[in-house]
Amino acid sequence: MAGYYVNPHVKGCTRVFPGQGRYGYYRYDMNENPEGLPGWFVEKVLAEITPGFLATYPEPDVFLHKYAAFIGAGYGNVLATNGSDMAIRYMLEVFCQEGKKVVTASPTFEMYAVNCSILGLVHVPVSYEEDLSFDVGKLLDAIDQDTDVVVLLNPNNPVGTAYTDEEADAVIKKAEENGAIVIIDEAYHYFYDRTFIKKALKYSNVAVLRTFSKLFSLAACRLGVIISSEDIIGYIKKSKLTFDANAVALKFAERAIEEPGLVEWLVSNEKQGKKYIMSRLREEGYEAMDGLGNYIFIKTHKTPQEVAERLKEEEKVLVKTFSSPLLAGYIRVSTGPEKAMGFFMDKFLKADC
Repeated sequence: MAGYYVNPHVKGCTRVFPGQGRYGYYRYDMNENPEGLPGWFVEKVLAEITPGFLATYPEPDVFLHKYAAFIGAGYGNVLATNGSDMAIRYMLEVFCQEGKKVVTASPTFEMYAVNCSILGLVHVPVSYEEDLSFDVGKLLDAIDQDTDVVVLLNPNNPVGTAYTDEEADAVIKKAEENGAIVIIDEAYHYFYDRTFIKKALKYSNVAVLRTFSKLFSLAACRLGVIISSEDIIGYIKKSKLTFDANAVALKFAERAIEEPGLVEWLVSNEKQGKKYIMSRLREEGYEAMDGLGNYIFIKTHKTPQEVAERLKEEEKVLVKTFSSPLLAGYIRVSTGPEKAMGFFMDKFLKADC
C-alpha cells in the first residue's frame, strides 16, 4: 500500500465524468449549440491566432474591459475563469470554511456537490416537489449560521425553473443575515433573458456566474466570468491561477461580443428552433417541457434509456437521460437552429416508434 498522503476529501469523492468519443456524433446531450458558431466568424477569428499570439501568455484585461462595458458593469466587477466550473471552485474555496454548509436546489448542476465533496464542505440539497415545482421557503429554512454559500441557478439545470425578483431578494437577505454568500449561476442567460446582475452589483454578498459555453458556443475553449462586487472579485483574484483563462478563449469571446448582431442572431436561431420542435412534438402527441435554457424535456413512449440507446446506435444522435425519479421518464434534448431540430425530430420519431 502506498505511503504517500492523499487528501481524504479527494480520496472519498466519487466522480462521474462525461462520456468520451462524442466527436462524429450529433450532440444533443450536453446543452451545446448543435451547429456552433457561423463558419465565417470562426475563420475570421482564427486569422488572428498567429504563432506569435500562441507563444504569448494570456492577457485577459482587454476582454474584461470590453465585457464589463458589454454587461453594464465596471472593470473591477468582472473576472475571467477557465470555464464557469473553475469559477464555482474558486467561489467555494475562498468563501466556504471546511465543514460549513452549501445550500442548493436538488437536482441541480452536479459540480456544486462534487466541489463540496472535494473541499470538505457540507452540501445541503433542497429537493424539488413531485410536480417539479420548487418551494423557495424550504430553501430559506435551510439557511442558518452554519451556511457559508447559497446557490441559485437561474434557470436551474436540469429542471429549468427560475426565481422571481422577490424570491432572489429573500434568499439574499436571509444569506446576509447569516453571513453567507449567494452564487447566482446564469449559465443559460440569453435563452432566459432575466438576469440578476444588478443584484450582484448592488449587494455585497452576491456573485453572478456566466459561461461562454452555451449561447456563445465556445464549450471547447473553456471560458467563464464572475460578476460581483470589487471586494469579492479582489479576493478571488488573490486565489486564482496566474494564467487561468486561455488566450484563444479570450480572443473568441472578445470578438463575439463585438460582432454586430451576433448575439441577437444566436438567440433568434435557438428560439425559432425551440418553437419548431415544441410544435412538432405537440402535433405528434408528445408531452414536452421547456427547460428555459437551450434544452427541452420529452416524455418518451418507450423508456428513455431505450430511446437514447437506439438514437446513439442507429442514428449517431446523443441525448441525456436521468436517474433522478423526478426526471426518469424524460430525455433532455439540446435545442438550436430549426434545421438542427428538424434533423433531430426525424431521428427521434424513428427511435421512439
